[in-house]
Amino acid sequence: MMDPLATDPPRDPGFPAATPAVTLDSSGVALLGVLHVPAGPGPHPVVVLLHGFPGNERNFDLAQVLRRAGYASLVFHYRGSWGVGGSWSWGHVLEDTAAVVAGLRDPDFASAHRLDPRRLVLIGHSLGGFAALMTAAAEPSIAAVVSVAGFDFGAVAALCRADPSLRASYVEAFAGELGPLRGTSGEALVAEMEAGGESWRLARLAPLLADRPVLLIGTSLDTVTPHEVHHEPVVKAYQAQPVEHLEHHVFATDHALSDHRVTLARTIVSFLARRP
Repeated sequence: MMDPLATDPPRDPGFPAATPAVTLDSSGVALLGVLHVPAGPGPHPVVVLLHGFPGNERNFDLAQVLRRAGYASLVFHYRGSWGVGGSWSWGHVLEDTAAVVAGLRDPDFASAHRLDPRRLVLIGHSLGGFAALMTAAAEPSIAAVVSVAGFDFGAVAALCRADPSLRASYVEAFAGELGPLRGTSGEALVAEMEAGGESWRLARLAPLLADRPVLLIGTSLDTVTPHEVHHEPVVKAYQAQPVEHLEHHVFATDHALSDHRVTLARTIVSFLARRP
């Protein structure tokens, strides 16, 4: 069997692999993306890769591995980031993710790119992990969901409300990442997180994900999403539900999984290979 981390698939002259630039509409804003389409007539299952805040790590390595494994994979930018129009907010990230899912399911778009939107998976890192779980919980037709070092906004909102000094540190930290973003501020982002409150706590999503495959990956050397706050409570809640098809891991690495990219890719490909 071909190893998608080490072997290129054979070329299909009739239906070659392709990497088209695409745009998907979200509330009148054109979201810029890159679609990685496998060789073959398809239709191919689809993975949406959701990057974090502000999007320095976009996981193109995973997109290429997933394409070699037979999945069409999309990497895109949210509103207000990296030259895309509109303004940045956590709420807009959730709206944009839902809009991308809807856009991929448009029959004309799916046909043009050989996609099978009935087999659509969300994989997110950090903020993207939050968006992946929130979107899958709201959309029962999502086939599976993966959160990598997911940021639990509800948990952090509660901590900020209880500790003004911690709140101030998040205002400063968010403000320090605004270079490629527009239309917001550190204070606005913390206030929005606090307004989301318990409705943005990832543990509460367990009943809505109980019948679907969920992969949660934590990172034990991570100062951005320490696993004791962002990973372990979510795992415990999903086990208690139970989320029947739950897989979870903690890797000894940093927030970007800088020295665990092959391990990350193998874990995700293996998880997806066991799903219908």
